[in-house]
Amino acid sequence: MNLPENYIPILIQAAVGLGFVIVSLLGAHFLGPKVKSEVKDQSWECGVESVGNARTPFSVKYFLTAILFVLFDIEIVFFYPYAVNFRELGVDGFLAIVTFVSIFFLGFFYVLKRGALDWDK
Repeated sequence: MNLPENYIPILIQAAVGLGFVIVSLLGAHFLGPKVKSEVKDQSWECGVESVGNARTPFSVKYFLTAILFVLFDIEIVFFYPYAVNFRELGVDGFLAIVTFVSIFFLGFFYVLKRGALDWDK
């Protein structure tokens, strides 16, 4: 049964998190430097002065690489429950994880065949 007192720890955690954000923002505002100049207000990226148009198009291969990274990163998240419970899952769990991995390998080989990771093309 969901009683209101069961939600007190969640509310306390949310209040602590919100309080940390507010204290951090106010602390940065009041304790941070107040010097303003034309040089300080310029846009910088990674310590290098910005030159040219910010709307220059990127290669699609950059985005494909990023999507593939996220895809295989999420795959690792699904391996964790199997790694924790592999003895209890037995042969059925092993066959399920082999099927899961084989589907990802099929996708990976498809991407390789299509040349998505060949930057020279």
